[in-house]
Amino acid sequence: MPEKMRLPEWFFSGKTEPVISDHYGILFEICRKQEKEELRMRRSGILLPVSSLPSRYGIGCFSKEAYEWIDFLKRAGQGFWQILPLGPIGYGDSPYQSFSTFAGNPYFISLEKLISYGWLEDKECEEIVWGIDERYVDYGILYENRFNLLKKAFVRSEIEENPDFLEFRKKEKEWLEDYALFMALKKEHDGEPWTVWEDALRYRDGQTLRQKQEELKEEICFYEFLQFEFYREWLELKGYANSQGIQIIGDIPIYVSMDSADAWSGKELFQFDEQARPLGVAGCPPDGFSAVGQLWGNPLYDWEYHQSTGFDWWMKRLGHSFRMYDVVRIDHFRGFDEYYEIPYGDADARGGRWRKGPGIKLFEKVRQVFGKREIIAEDLGYVTDSVRRLVADSGYPGMKVLEFAFDSRDSGSANDYLPYNYDKNTIVYTGTHDNETIAGWFCEGIRDEEQRMVRDYLCEYSREDDEMYYPLVCMAMASVSKLCVIPLQDWLGYDNRARMNVPSTTGNNWKWRVKKEELTEELAEMICLAAKRYGRLNREYAD
Repeated sequence: MPEKMRLPEWFFSGKTEPVISDHYGILFEICRKQEKEELRMRRSGILLPVSSLPSRYGIGCFSKEAYEWIDFLKRAGQGFWQILPLGPIGYGDSPYQSFSTFAGNPYFISLEKLISYGWLEDKECEEIVWGIDERYVDYGILYENRFNLLKKAFVRSEIEENPDFLEFRKKEKEWLEDYALFMALKKEHDGEPWTVWEDALRYRDGQTLRQKQEELKEEICFYEFLQFEFYREWLELKGYANSQGIQIIGDIPIYVSMDSADAWSGKELFQFDEQARPLGVAGCPPDGFSAVGQLWGNPLYDWEYHQSTGFDWWMKRLGHSFRMYDVVRIDHFRGFDEYYEIPYGDADARGGRWRKGPGIKLFEKVRQVFGKREIIAEDLGYVTDSVRRLVADSGYPGMKVLEFAFDSRDSGSANDYLPYNYDKNTIVYTGTHDNETIAGWFCEGIRDEEQRMVRDYLCEYSREDDEMYYPLVCMAMASVSKLCVIPLQDWLGYDNRARMNVPSTTGNNWKWRVKKEELTEELAEMICLAAKRYGRLNREYAD
């Protein structure tokens, strides 16, 4: 470099030139501020469903262990806790098939808190065997026993004398009234879906509904009580997380369950015929997960109706989510560009076809109503150019999953999931709740050739197979993505016995739980050091 073009020595030393008018000094200050801001934007978090938390009574909930988990996240230098949908679970125990878009899961109510209120006794909770293995949730036992205890607490609470409850019931009436009646009617019909109820209830005859509201008054109040307690406990826990510098990433499914208060009370929102039967249902075509595709069975939206209302229902749904979470992850984002319609009654998803969704119009409305909000677009699966345009036009970060990066059938450099192809406006995961654990994936889920691809990419040839989870986690942490979220199972290096969900299967999903003794100081220190190493330390530490 010619002498007259050489930068001054202070530029390389990291010290600013005292003459601020010097353009080199100004340049240095701009670069340093930009670099510092970019470093502050690099964050990390852990994915762990509420149900997977340790607790005394069969399932993770909003008990003291949840607060201890927040403390663990802070010690681990993390800035985010990502959870799965919080709605009351329906068929298959899936949080993605909920009885309501707006309601919360009563299983997450802390029995210890109900004991502290004097509404339950210790022995009433302790005498129940909540499962044979604390590692896994036993939903059958929960269904048989949890609601009995909650009903006892309700009776003893004299909740209708509580002014906070009365205010909650008034404030949330728009969704709560229909939901509580829906659940009371399901109880009266032995859990059968609304689609097989008598016509007067299926079609919501006004006189019949008023009669049922009177007949089932106490049961309706019980379900309102559950929602009051759920929201009181959740918002308290979220407030504590925020006070510790932890933000909550919530997850909302794009669709609602067929057997839900939303579908029953808002038929105009969906593609139903005059007999309240769906014209088509949701799913996805054959892919790497399933040769026959996935038949989800959710009712499809009538997007023309939604657009005619200015997307009113969606604004209410997202507004509710923005109060519940700091960041909202929208599942199956590609369905807003095109959605997969399967003829109602088909046995699998192979006969479906793609139809156009609302596109960017919906998200322009979101920006108009709410301003800039933190949203993650789950853009996984078969991604077309139009889906890429929608994600880009929305400005929301998309998702990158390391487990999709090493496919021997697609070994070219154009693979979008290889870390050197990421851009900063993305969220990187080793895997999601639908994937194998990263250790299970490497040891059991991929071919020898693909294992060699991973080792070559990492220049990692000496580690044993069951130790490869750590460099893979570090690869995600080192990427340029502005946020890195690692499932807790992957930090622990657990195999597929810790997997959360296998798509297109039922009966053995959504069960895994962490044990309290596994959340050690050594684990927190390991995670914290990695966050520091890759510039992702929680701002509470960085400050």
